[in-house]
Amino acid sequence: MTAHRWSLRLGAEFGHADVTGELVKVVAKAGVRNGVLTVQMLGSTGAITTIEYESGALSDLRDALEKLAPADGHYEHNARWGDGNGFSHVRSALLKTSLSIPIVDGELVLGSWQQVVAINLDNRDRVRELVAVLVSCSHHTPSAESS
Repeated sequence: MTAHRWSLRLGAEFGHADVTGELVKVVAKAGVRNGVLTVQMLGSTGAITTIEYESGALSDLRDALEKLAPADGHYEHNARWGDGNGFSHVRSALLKTSLSIPIVDGELVLGSWQQVVAINLDNRDRVRELVAVLVSCSHHTPSAESS
């Protein structure tokens, strides 16, 4: 098992970064041929997802989140805590804070236009901590004696 931690400064309400390259480096450095990589963003107002990392798709995702959990909507969280980021918690719960990706033949299994993206959904800039854990799957071929 290999673990890697790093931080990113992301802008408020949809600051984002393509973290695919960082994850590719983790896999290459570990030398794992087959396994699974899980990446987690710490906190309850951020997200990890996959999308084509281009301005149109990112804008569409942001618009969809605004329709599902509008920033100016009524949230019990805001009424209780007064921090105005109830929408951020809901958006994070919808997108999720972790993602697992298979590794086959030493490479992350992603589509041609599929990148891994870290998103800050909070209503203020944040330094987001990410953790990637890589687990190798060893392949065992049963011997003739165990058949």
